[in-house]
Amino acid sequence: MKKGPRITSLVKLSALLLLSEGKRHGYELIKELGKKFGKQISAGEVYPFLKNLKKYNLVITKKVGAREKKVYSLSSAGKVFVHSILKRLDDVVDAAIKSKLIKCAHCGCEIYKGGYSKIMKGKRMTFCCLACAKA
Repeated sequence: MKKGPRITSLVKLSALLLLSEGKRHGYELIKELGKKFGKQISAGEVYPFLKNLKKYNLVITKKVGAREKKVYSLSSAGKVFVHSILKRLDDVVDAAIKSKLIKCAHCGCEIYKGGYSKIMKGKRMTFCCLACAKA
């Protein structure tokens, strides 16, 4: 299998994610992306990307309706490709927030934001909740 296209923008990533939700025709993708980003998305951003996905056998096209619009859906390889991208993004997010995690002084669970902080014996202790702080 070929390696796959480079995902170089949030528009391309979002287009892939929309395709992972189900079949879409190009115009539908453009409209949904426009709503997501709050700006007009050009056909020049979407159709060349869809063509590239097809080149790598990541999408399947089917002509439907009286006007025979092309409907795009992810192939099996496309689903694997999207899964691998999401896994890599997950790893990036994990690395980004890891330094901001605090462990609860009582139960050891990880706290990203919030929690309950209390000074005990001159030392600031952070707890995930009031119950842990009382314990």
